[in-house]
Amino acid sequence: MTSQVLSKVLIVDDLADNLQALDALIRHEQRIVFHAASGEQALQLLLEHEFALAILDVQMPGMDGFELAELMRGTERTRHIPIVFTSAAGRELNYAFKGYETGAVDFLYKPLDSDAVRSKVNVFVALDQQRHESRRQVAQLEQSRQEQQQLLEELHITQAELQRSLRMRDDFMSLVAHELRTPLNTLFLESQMRILQLQRGNFEALGPDRLPSMVARDQRQIQSMIRLIDDMLDVSRIRSGSLSIRPTPIELMALLERVASDLALQASGYGSCLRLHDHPPVAGCWDESRIEQVVINLLTNALRYGGGTPVDIIVTAAEREVRIDVTDGGIGIAPADQQRIFEPFERAAANGEVKGLGLGLAISRQLAEAHDGRLFVASDGKQGSTFSLVLPIGKVVGQA
Repeated sequence: MTSQVLSKVLIVDDLADNLQALDALIRHEQRIVFHAASGEQALQLLLEHEFALAILDVQMPGMDGFELAELMRGTERTRHIPIVFTSAAGRELNYAFKGYETGAVDFLYKPLDSDAVRSKVNVFVALDQQRHESRRQVAQLEQSRQEQQQLLEELHITQAELQRSLRMRDDFMSLVAHELRTPLNTLFLESQMRILQLQRGNFEALGPDRLPSMVARDQRQIQSMIRLIDDMLDVSRIRSGSLSIRPTPIELMALLERVASDLALQASGYGSCLRLHDHPPVAGCWDESRIEQVVINLLTNALRYGGGTPVDIIVTAAEREVRIDVTDGGIGIAPADQQRIFEPFERAAANGEVKGLGLGLAISRQLAEAHDGRLFVASDGKQGSTFSLVLPIGKVVGQA
């Protein structure tokens, strides 16, 4: 149930007794009666309140009722207020005609008819109440329209997100199938060849001199599939909020040297090389396997997109943090793509020239943030990119 707005009625008369008598006549629990002893006081009240009705005495010293009415009709704020004139002067002065000319809705002669006054005030108060109710209903309708509009916009956003999620799911399934098919096909063909050699009795093809290379090839394909599965599991952990890290004291330069050495052969396959710039040892408390995972992701991406250019690894240590910059001289990343590539299943090369699920950078940023660190990229979009991993020093992650 809505609370009723109290209507305001203004009575103007220079005699206090007349004001008190009229007030007693029209006062009601659903209205507020304001008094003014002059036209000037009335104008001040008219500027401060919105009135349902103004009852003006014609004959007042200074500004009379007619002058006050003309001012009211000439002002946007007050021109809509109904005016009822009262006068003790005789009818022969024809005040009523002049009152109607100034825009009055009625003219009453004193002594006032109590029933007539109450009836007229009740009518205008009722109209005022209807006006307030109409405004309230219009405001409710407008609020309802805005809420419906907001719901519609949210529905469109949700629908777009759902469609994007469906596209991402389809793209993801296609990517997973494609990425897993390559190592699986290799393993399948290798096994078929070995079965064929065994069926032909050609045991020399499976001899000790060839077996190590076969095992190495199998291991590479298996490791490729394991990395894909691990990436998918990491994304699932990130989304469920269950990604955890286990920080221990480690020395960063030794870790970078080990990773650069392990990836040297892979870099050679891209016609590139990894150049770790000299820097004194940097000790910190991080999850060694997770930091190694981030560095490997950054170096692997630099080799993939670097176009055979050398990849530089530069370490800069400050009092509270250390920064690792991985720089390549490849195709660069457009400014519009520099945030997109950190989203799951997004890749810098949209034409599919470079393989991968597009999970590495998304996972790496989450791992950096889990260490209270940052991961970002800088590129002019034309040539070369620098990925920067910033980690805090001297703080055990998860402790105050």
